[in-house]
Amino acid sequence: MPRPARRVVPHLHLPHLPPWLAHALRAQRGPVPWSAVARGALAAGPLLLAAVLAGRASLGVVAAIAAMLAGVNDRPGSRRVCVHRLGVPALAGAVGLFAGTMAGDRLGAVVLTLLLTGLGLFAGGISAVGPVASAAGTQLLVASAIGAGMPLPESGWLRALAYLGGATWLLGLRLALPTPGSLVGDFRFDGERDAVADVYDALADLLDAVGTRHATARRVALTAALDRAQDALTGPRLRRYASSSTERRLHAQYAAALPLAEAATALAWAGEAVPARASEGPRRLAAAVRGNTHTGPLPAPSRSAPALRALDDALLHAAEAFDRGRGNRDLHTRRRTAADLARSVFGAGGREYGLRVALCFGASAAIAQALHHTQWYGQHEHWYWLPATAVFLVKPDLGPLASRVLCRAAGTVLGALLFAGFAAVLPRPEGLIALVALSGALIPVATRHFAAQTAVVTVLVLALVMVGGEPQASVSRIGETLLACAIVLVVGHLPMPGQRGGGVRSRLAKADRAAHAYLAHVLRESEATSARRESDAPRMPYEPNPPRTDSRTDSRAVRWTLRREAYRALAEARTANALAAAELPALARHTEGADEVVATLEQLVDATTACAVHLDDTGRLTPWHTDRLTELLEELAEKRDRAGLHGPRGPASTDVPLAG
Repeated sequence: MPRPARRVVPHLHLPHLPPWLAHALRAQRGPVPWSAVARGALAAGPLLLAAVLAGRASLGVVAAIAAMLAGVNDRPGSRRVCVHRLGVPALAGAVGLFAGTMAGDRLGAVVLTLLLTGLGLFAGGISAVGPVASAAGTQLLVASAIGAGMPLPESGWLRALAYLGGATWLLGLRLALPTPGSLVGDFRFDGERDAVADVYDALADLLDAVGTRHATARRVALTAALDRAQDALTGPRLRRYASSSTERRLHAQYAAALPLAEAATALAWAGEAVPARASEGPRRLAAAVRGNTHTGPLPAPSRSAPALRALDDALLHAAEAFDRGRGNRDLHTRRRTAADLARSVFGAGGREYGLRVALCFGASAAIAQALHHTQWYGQHEHWYWLPATAVFLVKPDLGPLASRVLCRAAGTVLGALLFAGFAAVLPRPEGLIALVALSGALIPVATRHFAAQTAVVTVLVLALVMVGGEPQASVSRIGETLLACAIVLVVGHLPMPGQRGGGVRSRLAKADRAAHAYLAHVLRESEATSARRESDAPRMPYEPNPPRTDSRTDSRAVRWTLRREAYRALAEARTANALAAAELPALARHTEGADEVVATLEQLVDATTACAVHLDDTGRLTPWHTDRLTELLEELAEKRDRAGLHGPRGPASTDVPLAG
């Protein structure tokens, strides 16, 4: 199976371009996901063909739309994660399609517009929870617009069932079809196996980069690999714990990587070159995971520094866990509470995004209905295209606003022109059905660039419209897209209540809380270790030793959980800030200085990790460590104030004195 990690690289090296324009020229690069290509070819096209042969072309169009949207979300990963990633948005889309159909049949234009605006506010708010929630909010809005504006003879519940059927078909293909990585071991866990192996490869890459300018980027890549592996192993399950020996082995192999990641991060933070053979061990572990084999001999240890001793010990423990298939299988995750979800939805990021989605979706629906009722469309009935296009354009996780608008406009024009040429020569409906199948196969490759994805989706949707009985609509599709681009650009620059850049600020606040929680725990470990050292002082022969319980193992497990949460939150903040920095200057200025805060938080978490490794080795922190932590906390407070951010400040926020 192709490795899920994808590297974003520019097509052209054009340093003089402004960030918002340079971002529009960037694309992802990597191996072709042939498994996803095969699923795309077998999804929308065959569904549409079966519906046409059964005389229910309109239901086939709905099912094909659902399969197309599910194909956009069909990214590399484990089978368990894909159930959540594809299933939740599909359920939201079915609900939206049913609600939109009922509202479109029973409500007038004004009331319908108000209802869609309120739905946009709700969907925008929940999109702040995470990627799956964002995809669910998108499908909820797109399907509600289609249900309200697409003239179909079927009832709302039958449309919703067809929609669920289309998405379920693609999900079934994802679960049933083998992938290249499934040829070794249990095919059910090929995504998990590949994700865990990527962690060990990222560890080796970081060790190779220690002492070089690439160390920070490799540490970020390690964080991303750990996040993917954690997500792959913690997907939805029928049972609470791993139920097979293969899955338990993968859990143990992932858990064995955490102390290795801790030691490698400490080495990278120290910046001193390590022996070249240090990366050989993690690479052999990666090969053992991919090949489902034993580790074999490991390189000779190097124990000249605390972090190197920690790396060697962790490597030996990992080899034992690999060979025996047992060990610590804790994935070191904590379930998000209702308070966490509410903080995301009703926080600054959720409120700002919800308002923008509501304004864009409501305004585009109102304009679309006005144009529809004044016969601007002529004989066309698809007024839903304008609000559906606005939904994709307003999504910040698809890139900066200006980049989204440029890519959407260019992709739509290209796709519409391509379809006009195909429609002039292809037989109907068999030629259009083949075009739908081809477009479905191209979607997994086209997702590397928003303009390419837009072009492929435009061809697919226009083909579906013609199969459904409507005339060729390339010209109107271009006009509606350009109108949606104008609406989103205007709304995106409107002043909003509160501070701008709410998404970046909320993620920075989350990262700040996680970093300080991690630091507080390590400092409490330092105090507890000092107390144990004092209690273990030599006693008189007649003085009995008091019984005590060693909780260091539990404390270390909590530390790894806090460390994972801190680095995950930092990765989310770094991504959000990078997108905000590539906005037009009028928007980018609202998050100026946030990149410096993220960088300092990363240094603080790296320093905390180095302190934890040194504490495990020597039992105490040196004055140099505590002085460095104090400097970073003071620097963080200064940069946070300069950027206009608020949060816990200085050593007092840790509730533990910074003392050696």
